[in-house]
Amino acid sequence: MAPRKVKAADQKRSDGLPGGRMPPRSRPQTRIQKEKQDIILEAALEVFSVHGFRGATIDQIAEVAGMSKPNLLYYFPKKEEIHRRLISTLLDTWLAPLREMDEDGDPFAEIRSYIRRKLEMARDFPRESRLFANEMLRGAEHVIDMIEIDLKNLVDEKARVMQAWMDQGKLARTDPYHLIFSIWATTQHYADFDVQVRAVLGKDRNGEGRFDDAARYLEQLFMHGLTPRQRPGVKTA
Repeated sequence: MAPRKVKAADQKRSDGLPGGRMPPRSRPQTRIQKEKQDIILEAALEVFSVHGFRGATIDQIAEVAGMSKPNLLYYFPKKEEIHRRLISTLLDTWLAPLREMDEDGDPFAEIRSYIRRKLEMARDFPRESRLFANEMLRGAEHVIDMIEIDLKNLVDEKARVMQAWMDQGKLARTDPYHLIFSIWATTQHYADFDVQVRAVLGKDRNGEGRFDDAARYLEQLFMHGLTPRQRPGVKTA
Protein backbone atom coordinates (compact mmCIF):
# COMPACT_ATOMS: atom_id res chain seq x y z
CA MET A 1 0.00 0.00 0.00
CA ALA A 2 1.40 3.42 -0.96
CA PRO A 3 2.11 5.71 1.94
CA ARG A 4 -0.51 8.39 2.58
CA LYS A 5 0.52 11.86 1.59
CA VAL A 6 0.80 14.17 4.56
CA LYS A 7 -1.05 17.40 4.13
CA ALA A 8 0.66 20.64 4.98
CA ALA A 9 -1.82 21.28 7.79
CA ASP A 10 -1.15 17.82 9.27
CA GLN A 11 2.59 18.41 9.01
CA LYS A 12 2.26 21.72 10.86
CA ARG A 13 0.19 20.13 13.63
CA SER A 14 2.58 17.22 14.11
CA ASP A 15 5.84 19.12 13.86
CA GLY A 16 4.85 22.30 15.65
CA LEU A 17 6.42 25.08 13.57
CA PRO A 18 6.97 25.18 9.77
CA GLY A 19 10.07 23.29 8.72
CA GLY A 20 9.72 20.68 11.44
CA ARG A 21 10.98 23.02 14.20
CA MET A 22 9.48 22.51 17.62
CA PRO A 23 8.10 25.56 19.49
CA PRO A 24 10.46 26.88 22.16
CA ARG A 25 9.73 25.79 25.71
CA SER A 26 9.32 28.49 28.31
CA ARG A 27 12.06 28.20 30.87
CA PRO A 28 11.20 28.35 34.55
CA GLN A 29 12.26 31.50 36.35
CA THR A 30 15.45 31.43 38.34
CA ARG A 31 15.49 32.48 41.97
CA ILE A 32 17.21 35.75 41.06
CA GLN A 33 14.66 36.54 38.35
CA LYS A 34 11.82 35.94 40.78
CA GLU A 35 13.47 38.15 43.38
CA LYS A 36 13.98 40.94 40.83
CA GLN A 37 10.35 40.80 39.76
CA ASP A 38 9.19 40.93 43.38
CA ILE A 39 11.36 44.00 43.99
CA ILE A 40 9.89 45.71 40.92
CA LEU A 41 6.31 44.87 41.92
CA GLU A 42 6.85 46.14 45.46
CA ALA A 43 8.28 49.41 44.10
CA ALA A 44 5.45 49.70 41.58
CA LEU A 45 2.87 49.23 44.31
CA GLU A 46 4.36 52.16 46.19
CA VAL A 47 4.45 54.38 43.10
CA PHE A 48 1.03 53.45 41.70
CA SER A 49 -0.70 53.81 45.07
CA VAL A 50 0.61 57.38 45.37
CA HIS A 51 0.52 58.65 41.77
CA GLY A 52 -2.05 56.41 40.11
CA PHE A 53 -1.47 54.68 36.79
CA ARG A 54 -1.25 57.80 34.63
CA GLY A 55 0.94 59.73 37.04
CA ALA A 56 3.38 56.85 37.60
CA THR A 57 6.38 56.41 35.32
CA ILE A 58 8.83 53.61 34.63
CA ASP A 59 11.63 55.95 35.81
CA GLN A 60 9.91 56.42 39.19
CA ILE A 61 9.42 52.68 39.63
CA ALA A 62 13.03 51.96 38.67
CA GLU A 63 14.28 54.56 41.15
CA VAL A 64 12.22 53.13 44.03
CA ALA A 65 13.31 49.60 43.03
CA GLY A 66 16.96 50.70 43.06
CA MET A 67 17.71 49.50 39.54
CA SER A 68 18.31 51.00 36.12
CA LYS A 69 15.43 51.59 33.72
CA PRO A 70 16.87 49.14 31.10
CA ASN A 71 17.17 46.48 33.79
CA LEU A 72 13.56 46.97 34.83
CA LEU A 73 12.36 46.85 31.22
CA TYR A 74 14.08 43.49 30.81
CA TYR A 75 11.57 42.02 33.27
CA PHE A 76 8.54 44.17 32.40
CA PRO A 77 8.67 45.79 28.93
CA LYS A 78 5.63 48.00 29.60
CA LYS A 79 4.14 49.86 32.54
CA GLU A 80 0.81 48.23 31.72
CA GLU A 81 2.26 44.77 32.37
CA ILE A 82 3.43 45.74 35.86
CA HIS A 83 0.10 47.34 36.66
CA ARG A 84 -1.97 44.40 35.43
CA ARG A 85 0.18 41.92 37.40
CA LEU A 86 -0.35 43.96 40.57
CA ILE A 87 -4.09 44.32 40.07
CA SER A 88 -4.50 40.63 39.21
CA THR A 89 -2.66 39.56 42.37
CA LEU A 90 -4.52 42.13 44.44
CA LEU A 91 -7.93 41.05 43.18
CA ASP A 92 -7.18 37.45 44.10
CA THR A 93 -6.15 38.53 47.62
CA TRP A 94 -9.09 40.92 47.95
CA LEU A 95 -11.61 38.21 47.13
CA ALA A 96 -10.18 35.55 49.45
CA PRO A 97 -12.38 36.49 52.45
CA LEU A 98 -15.52 36.32 50.31
CA ARG A 99 -14.51 32.94 48.89
CA GLU A 100 -14.25 31.58 52.43
CA MET A 101 -17.85 32.42 53.29
CA ASP A 102 -19.32 28.96 54.03
CA GLU A 103 -22.90 28.29 52.97
CA ASP A 104 -23.12 25.55 55.63
CA GLY A 105 -21.98 27.86 58.42
CA ASP A 106 -24.05 30.09 60.68
CA PRO A 107 -25.02 33.17 58.61
CA PHE A 108 -24.25 35.67 61.37
CA ALA A 109 -20.89 34.09 62.15
CA GLU A 110 -19.97 34.00 58.45
CA ILE A 111 -20.91 37.63 57.79
CA ARG A 112 -19.28 38.80 61.02
CA SER A 113 -16.06 37.00 60.02
CA TYR A 114 -16.22 38.57 56.56
CA ILE A 115 -16.52 42.07 58.04
CA ARG A 116 -13.59 41.42 60.38
CA ARG A 117 -11.36 40.10 57.61
CA LYS A 118 -12.17 43.03 55.32
CA LEU A 119 -11.23 45.45 58.09
CA GLU A 120 -7.99 43.57 58.71
CA MET A 121 -7.16 43.95 55.03
CA ALA A 122 -7.90 47.68 55.22
CA ARG A 123 -5.48 47.87 58.14
CA ASP A 124 -2.74 45.68 56.68
CA PHE A 125 -2.93 46.56 52.96
CA PRO A 126 -3.72 50.29 52.62
CA ARG A 127 -1.56 50.75 49.50
CA GLU A 128 -3.25 47.84 47.76
CA SER A 129 -6.64 49.30 48.65
CA ARG A 130 -5.73 52.70 47.16
CA LEU A 131 -4.37 51.02 44.03
CA PHE A 132 -7.60 49.09 43.56
CA ALA A 133 -9.76 52.18 44.24
CA ASN A 134 -7.78 54.23 41.71
CA GLU A 135 -8.25 51.53 39.08
CA MET A 136 -12.02 51.45 39.68
CA LEU A 137 -12.24 55.26 39.49
CA ARG A 138 -10.49 55.11 36.13
CA GLY A 139 -13.06 52.67 34.77
CA ALA A 140 -11.06 49.49 35.44
CA GLU A 141 -9.80 49.63 31.85
CA HIS A 142 -6.90 47.26 32.51
CA VAL A 143 -8.86 44.65 34.48
CA ILE A 144 -12.44 44.94 33.24
CA ASP A 145 -12.36 41.29 32.13
CA MET A 146 -11.48 40.20 35.67
CA ILE A 147 -14.26 42.35 37.11
CA GLU A 148 -16.90 41.18 34.66
CA ILE A 149 -15.99 37.50 34.92
CA ASP A 150 -14.05 36.48 38.05
CA LEU A 151 -15.48 39.05 40.44
CA LYS A 152 -19.02 38.82 39.11
CA ASN A 153 -19.08 35.02 39.24
CA LEU A 154 -17.94 34.99 42.86
CA VAL A 155 -20.41 37.67 43.94
CA ASP A 156 -23.22 35.86 42.11
CA GLU A 157 -22.32 32.67 43.99
CA LYS A 158 -22.26 34.32 47.43
CA ALA A 159 -25.42 36.32 46.69
CA ARG A 160 -27.19 33.00 46.08
CA VAL A 161 -25.87 31.74 49.42
CA MET A 162 -27.20 34.81 51.22
CA GLN A 163 -30.51 34.57 49.39
CA ALA A 164 -30.85 30.95 50.54
CA TRP A 165 -30.24 32.03 54.14
CA MET A 166 -32.98 34.62 53.73
CA ASP A 167 -35.36 32.08 52.20
CA GLN A 168 -34.73 29.84 55.21
CA GLY A 169 -35.62 32.68 57.57
CA LYS A 170 -32.08 32.88 58.96
CA LEU A 171 -31.53 36.45 57.76
CA ALA A 172 -33.87 39.39 57.26
CA ARG A 173 -34.78 39.88 53.62
CA THR A 174 -32.66 42.40 51.78
CA ASP A 175 -30.79 42.68 48.50
CA PRO A 176 -27.70 40.43 48.87
CA TYR A 177 -25.76 42.32 46.22
CA HIS A 178 -26.20 45.66 47.94
CA LEU A 179 -25.39 44.02 51.26
CA ILE A 180 -22.02 42.95 49.82
CA PHE A 181 -21.48 46.42 48.31
CA SER A 182 -22.22 48.00 51.69
CA ILE A 183 -19.68 45.81 53.46
CA TRP A 184 -17.09 46.73 50.82
CA ALA A 185 -17.84 50.44 51.15
CA THR A 186 -17.78 50.62 54.94
CA THR A 187 -14.70 48.48 55.49
CA GLN A 188 -12.57 49.89 52.67
CA HIS A 189 -13.27 53.42 53.90
CA TYR A 190 -10.84 52.77 56.75
CA ALA A 191 -8.02 52.19 54.24
CA ASP A 192 -8.78 54.77 51.55
CA PHE A 193 -9.69 57.57 53.99
CA ASP A 194 -7.41 56.63 56.86
CA VAL A 195 -5.99 60.15 57.17
CA GLN A 196 -9.50 61.56 57.54
CA VAL A 197 -10.53 58.86 60.03
CA ARG A 198 -7.49 59.45 62.25
CA ALA A 199 -7.83 63.24 62.08
CA VAL A 200 -11.49 63.20 63.08
CA LEU A 201 -11.04 60.62 65.86
CA GLY A 202 -8.22 62.64 67.39
CA LYS A 203 -5.07 61.51 69.17
CA ASP A 204 -6.96 59.69 71.96
CA ARG A 205 -8.77 57.33 69.57
CA ASN A 206 -6.76 57.20 66.31
CA GLY A 207 -4.40 54.35 67.25
CA GLU A 208 -4.63 50.71 66.17
CA GLY A 209 -7.67 50.32 68.38
CA ARG A 210 -9.72 52.27 65.85
CA PHE A 211 -10.06 49.10 63.76
CA ASP A 212 -11.47 47.15 66.71
CA ASP A 213 -13.90 49.99 67.38
CA ALA A 214 -14.90 49.96 63.72
CA ALA A 215 -15.39 46.19 63.74
CA ARG A 216 -17.68 46.33 66.79
CA TYR A 217 -19.73 49.14 65.27
CA LEU A 218 -20.08 47.52 61.84
CA GLU A 219 -20.97 44.16 63.34
CA GLN A 220 -23.71 45.81 65.40
CA LEU A 221 -24.93 47.77 62.38
CA PHE A 222 -25.12 44.84 59.99
CA MET A 223 -26.19 42.19 62.49
CA HIS A 224 -29.05 44.34 63.74
CA GLY A 225 -30.24 45.02 60.20
CA LEU A 226 -29.99 41.35 59.23
CA THR A 227 -31.76 39.91 62.26
CA PRO A 228 -35.15 38.46 61.24
CA ARG A 229 -38.05 40.13 62.98
CA GLN A 230 -39.33 36.67 63.81
CA ARG A 231 -36.92 33.80 64.39
CA PRO A 232 -37.63 30.50 62.60
CA GLY A 233 -39.95 28.26 64.66
CA VAL A 234 -41.12 31.07 66.93
CA LYS A 235 -44.86 31.63 66.77
CA THR A 236 -46.46 34.90 67.61
CA ALA A 237 -49.39 34.97 70.01
